[in-house]
Amino acid sequence: MSAHAPTGLETILTRADGGVLHATFDAPPINLIGPELVRDLVELMRILDTTSEFGAVVFDSADPDFFMPHVDLTKVAEYTAEAAKAGGPGDASLGMLFQRLSRLPVVTIGKLRGRARGAGSEFLLACDVRFASRERAVLSQPEVGFGASPGAGGVQRLARLMGAGRALEVLLSADDYCAELAERYGWINRAVPDAELDAFVDRFAHRVVRFPADAVTSIKSAVARATAPADDELRAAAVLFQHFVREGAVGPRTALLFERGLQTRGATELGLGEVLATLPSDRSHSRT
Repeated sequence: MSAHAPTGLETILTRADGGVLHATFDAPPINLIGPELVRDLVELMRILDTTSEFGAVVFDSADPDFFMPHVDLTKVAEYTAEAAKAGGPGDASLGMLFQRLSRLPVVTIGKLRGRARGAGSEFLLACDVRFASRERAVLSQPEVGFGASPGAGGVQRLARLMGAGRALEVLLSADDYCAELAERYGWINRAVPDAELDAFVDRFAHRVVRFPADAVTSIKSAVARATAPADDELRAAAVLFQHFVREGAVGPRTALLFERGLQTRGATELGLGEVLATLPSDRSHSRT
């Protein structure tokens, strides 16, 4: 019997291909992580946690310029409330939602074209493997440029993948990184020529789902035990991020970015790494 793709999701298009589910983010204008997208992620993860129809899920974007650029900074409370529905009020954060993603019984594959910054990068980091278009992929953890620290696992997962020095370079620069450098640093598994990316990911996904599911799940769990951040680390990161949003420099710096077109389809979002470096220096919030 053929697998059936979940239906009824507002911001995620789904397509079943044998034992592989394709989940495509489609939340115009630029795939911001807001309450609707988080609500759909919670529901999709609930389905994937309870069905045996799929052995792998491939996450990609309908927008070639934006995978997930970052959270919707006008709706932090709303998307946090949606994230809480995955695990309860004590786990009301994207970090814990992405932790649940990392523990799904299916193999999770990120296929990246466009920009994955902030929580978009952190979503990919919670996937089991990540493949990116050599020509079209851009990754960044820009939080320090806003006056915050990553709140959904970026610090914890990048440090484990890259080592301290490279993780600090990424986290403190708030700059945009191309796929080739991201591959060299360990942020992604491979940078693949854009024309070959779809076929490459399809081959990998279908190869994985041909193997016995219990063996695949056992390997996933063993790797997670050896490498995944602890829940308490992610909870603490979320608390710190929310503190910076409420009380730090995030408010005034974000206001400047909104004046320049943040969260619209324009030069600020396309070149955010460069734009952050042009904001006025402000040391008044340098101690917390």
